Amino acid sequence: MLLRCTGYGAEELDEKVDAIFQELHIYEELSPGMTVVLKPNLVMTSKPEEAIITHPALVAAVGKCVQRAGAKVLIAESPGGPYTPMTMKAAFRGCGYTDMAEACGFSLYTDCESREVPLPGGVRCRRMAIVSPFLGADYLIDLAKLKTHSMVGFSGAVKNMFGAVPGLKKPELHCRFPEKPEFSEMLLDLCDFLQPDLCITDGIWAMEGNGPTGGTRRDLGVLAASKSPYAVDVCCAKLAGLEAGQVLMLRYAAERGLVPQSIDGLELLGDSLESLSVPDFQKAEASSTDFIDRLPRFLRPAAKKLATPYPRIEKKSCVGCGKCAESCPQNTIEIKDHKAEIDYRRCIRCFCCHEMCPKHVIEIRRLRLFNV
Repeated sequence: MLLRCTGYGAEELDEKVDAIFQELHIYEELSPGMTVVLKPNLVMTSKPEEAIITHPALVAAVGKCVQRAGAKVLIAESPGGPYTPMTMKAAFRGCGYTDMAEACGFSLYTDCESREVPLPGGVRCRRMAIVSPFLGADYLIDLAKLKTHSMVGFSGAVKNMFGAVPGLKKPELHCRFPEKPEFSEMLLDLCDFLQPDLCITDGIWAMEGNGPTGGTRRDLGVLAASKSPYAVDVCCAKLAGLEAGQVLMLRYAAERGLVPQSIDGLELLGDSLESLSVPDFQKAEASSTDFIDRLPRFLRPAAKKLATPYPRIEKKSCVGCGKCAESCPQNTIEIKDHKAEIDYRRCIRCFCCHEMCPKHVIEIRRLRLFNV
């Protein structure tokens, strides 16, 4: 279901979210006493107008609909970096969720407990640590942000489930699956295990360019919803100028039979995709360079190394906070003389440093020859 939504005013959001709940028969699936876990995207502490996080006003509107059915609301998330009660409380507060939750009567999960569990249907990953509320939820609502992504190209409902992995366990998974295909399959394994019951993607203020944290806000004015995280991502990727086959997560999801191979196989409700689309949605600079596959085989390794984008620290603006070193799965970053330095010999180009830099001073660069 695609809906035009012009902003984050409470009245308009309440109307649109209520329409989603009615059209997709969500009220019928909820019951009094049920605990509904809301999973927003709070990748890092930021203001809602930066379009990095799921806007708290949307979360409030969804939670109110849940309460209308007599169910209880629990908001749970694990941003990057250490996952402790102190850091989680600070993240909720810094993103505007603490005041919102208090005003609405929602609970915020700050116990920060997790456990490692098997993923019985996992194709690439068979075991993973998961934050506890996601393992015992009566009902799970995935509240993603529509963004480009420097590693996997697109971030939506499937990628949002990566926040169910506790804090510094995320870099471990980047280290286990450093290549884009394997990492994408791992994300699918995780999403298929958690199986969110409802997915609503916040594309009112989306992010284009070098997302998920260093891009530019693009006012799309769109809410997208589905009971399938894969279906809603196919639609939202299209809004971002990407076909499903260009996003490995969605290509593999189609191969697993989780979603049709194109948007033509989906039933679309609400507003038309054409009426919501915008021209020239900017992709992440770290998108793959397709021409390499057309080179002679013996040239491909060297060409790939040259063409692969890399993170570059703007030393003059770096404050030496250490967030990049903390998030680096290969431990390739050191703080020297209050500035971060990258050892490129061990860098796997996962761009965790770019994603977690609070000052946005880590750029994604490629050699000028390949900057096309």
